[in-house]
Amino acid sequence: MTTTSTTAIGPRIRLLREAMGLSLRDLAVRSGVSAPMLSQVERGDTSPTLAVAGRIAAGLELSLSQLLRIDENDGVAVVRRDARQRGGADGHSYEIVTPSLPGQRAEVSCHTLAARAATGGPDDPPMHEPGSRETAIVTRGRVRLVCAGAHHDLADGDSVTFDADLPHHFENPGPGEARFFAVVSAGLRRS
Repeated sequence: MTTTSTTAIGPRIRLLREAMGLSLRDLAVRSGVSAPMLSQVERGDTSPTLAVAGRIAAGLELSLSQLLRIDENDGVAVVRRDARQRGGADGHSYEIVTPSLPGQRAEVSCHTLAARAATGGPDDPPMHEPGSRETAIVTRGRVRLVCAGAHHDLADGDSVTFDADLPHHFENPGPGEARFFAVVSAGLRRS
């Protein structure tokens, strides 16, 4: 179990708040904790009670254990190759290379497409939550992103970023195998 000191939780709260695009006032409204108190906690001038930390966590859309990182081991999680979640069908295979951690807002996956294979079809509904973004980088072969009906051809080394809550899929138009990494970041929910 990891303990979180006052000096560690303050900067973590600030980073999480800023990553969500929230001002101190925004987080104060969402959490019910005053902006001056939040500022003192972020600077490490004061240590929040568990009740206050719980309200801050809720304002950041986290559980208290996620905010305090109680369920993490020293902030490092290793996923061994043979422990990765795998899936796919019809010439498409993928591996999720990031661990499944509470509060994690991004997922990295490695996809392999056989010649003429695709990750899905044009009529498939979006599979990511509203506000999600996806970045893909091609590491082998050629890949075509079809997003909201528009085609974007990518070669080895090219990358693309797009709104992942739109209907989309990847195709391999080439004669050989293609491979790409995808990073999906969760949408920022606003209340």
